[in-house]
Amino acid sequence: MDMENITSKCKKLLVTAIDFGTTYSGYAFSFRDDWSRISTSVWQGGSLRFNKTPTVLLLNNKAEFVAFGFDAEDKYVHYTEIGTDKEYYLFQRFKMILHQDKELNRGVKCKDIRGRELEAIKVFEHCIRFLKDQMLEDISTRLLGTVVADDIEYVLTVPAIWGDKAKMFMREAASNAGIKSESLVIALEPEAASIYCQYLPYEKQDPSSLNLGVVKPGEKYMVVDLGGGTVDITVHEKDQDHTLAELVPASGGPWGGASVDDEFMKFLSRLAGQNTLNDFKEGNMEDYFEICRSFEAKKKTILPDKDGATNMSLPQSYFKYFMKRHKVNDFNEVIQKCLPYKDKVTSARGKIKMEKQQFRLFFEETVKNILKYIEDLFQEELVCDVGTILMVGGFSECKIVQHAVREHFKGKKVVIPEEAGLAVLNGAVYFGHIPQAISRRSARYTYGIQTWAPFDRSSHPVSKKTVSDGRTRCRDVFFKFVQKGERIYPGYSKSQIFTTLQTMDKLNCHVYISDNPSPVFTDEEGCRRLGTLKIPLTEAESRSRREIEETMIFGETELKVRAEDLFTGTVKEVIFDLLQE
Repeated sequence: MDMENITSKCKKLLVTAIDFGTTYSGYAFSFRDDWSRISTSVWQGGSLRFNKTPTVLLLNNKAEFVAFGFDAEDKYVHYTEIGTDKEYYLFQRFKMILHQDKELNRGVKCKDIRGRELEAIKVFEHCIRFLKDQMLEDISTRLLGTVVADDIEYVLTVPAIWGDKAKMFMREAASNAGIKSESLVIALEPEAASIYCQYLPYEKQDPSSLNLGVVKPGEKYMVVDLGGGTVDITVHEKDQDHTLAELVPASGGPWGGASVDDEFMKFLSRLAGQNTLNDFKEGNMEDYFEICRSFEAKKKTILPDKDGATNMSLPQSYFKYFMKRHKVNDFNEVIQKCLPYKDKVTSARGKIKMEKQQFRLFFEETVKNILKYIEDLFQEELVCDVGTILMVGGFSECKIVQHAVREHFKGKKVVIPEEAGLAVLNGAVYFGHIPQAISRRSARYTYGIQTWAPFDRSSHPVSKKTVSDGRTRCRDVFFKFVQKGERIYPGYSKSQIFTTLQTMDKLNCHVYISDNPSPVFTDEEGCRRLGTLKIPLTEAESRSRREIEETMIFGETELKVRAEDLFTGTVKEVIFDLLQE
């Protein structure tokens, strides 16, 4: 697709995107007049430079910001060396707390590296503010001048499998961090990656494989976004106008690259003895971070189908610490005490040597879950004829994962773009310029409101019969707005008119979601309250009966609501707080 013929729809000077990842984060931006030319963040980690930095936050005991990313790791190492680390919070991999959407509220807490708790909203706020401020400084340096807030459209990425509460949580954290809500767009990670791959300049695409820029209208493909924490999967079809339509609701699970890291850390802990790795980490934080970084590089390059042995370099402190704990002079004696690895792992010259087959076991459970989930998706009617799998996200750069997907789905074309780990970030910038690139989405839940319908003996149970305002009604009826799986266009709206009663100071309307396509009552299995629409009424409205039209707007990345007084035509304020405890 010729990007030069596509005009940015952004009204501001530039679009900036923040990719807030479970393990790594970064930012990117481009200007409205040359929107396809993206500038990406650069971070210094030791002697190397990276486009992303670890999602690691360091705060002092007053919960005040100290550092983020590589700098946070380095500073915390220094504090452990001088014995002041207990005066600081260090947070890692806390993003996954938002995966539990049902229990999410504003007061949810996350734990730091030593198990101390702090309000998660503050942790997210500090991270977003740092990334925003770094980005503004970067832009100003490149422009040789200051950029004001009104010049910028912000895009913040979230997994598509997150619910409405998690999106509201991120929006609120961003607002607390100084990003105006009206200047912020939420982008779904697999959608952003899909857009990026559609609009990749041809010279950047691999001519040896199918490139998505030339997918024909009517063709479908599956987007598999493999991040640090989650696997996010959706299916897109290219429409005649070259926009993308989502065919099935986004789905996935917690099978990102971090789950492989966890298996490796379990291995190191078992190798040296239960609970001893935590003791080592506490006194050797710098070397612990070195182990994490080394494994991150190793897991991407290890080949899937080669036999033989592989070496994993570890700091000398690791070997010395555990030899001292076990009172031996050779680390191989430590290994011999660990029966599962007795004849499979050896140690020499600062390295652990194991069969490649043993190394690949760290991936086994995670990869099995990913393959099974994709396989189940291919059984669905709208997905069974999909012929292309697009793999994006940092975890998709692992050769073992690539090989497993290609081998398991030999009849499919597997596309892995160059710099797959940056596809979400770059695509989020594109999305800010061309939000119309996604023309239809598929509802993840059935959405509706709680109503008290006229009682019908033939369909309503007597237990729900009640009398209200002199009329016989049925309690807890689920009035459906959107059905799960329904294909909806951005801006698609559904309305319901409510009549206020005299002396009411506000009108409340409970909004429910359900995993069932056709729920009957709001208290049945699979239904749960999403939140309550609260519409304040003026003194005049509270003294007389009024008709208020409540409208829910679907099809965007976030749910929107509107209310109108039909007597005066006034569009009213709506409070829709999903994060109350």
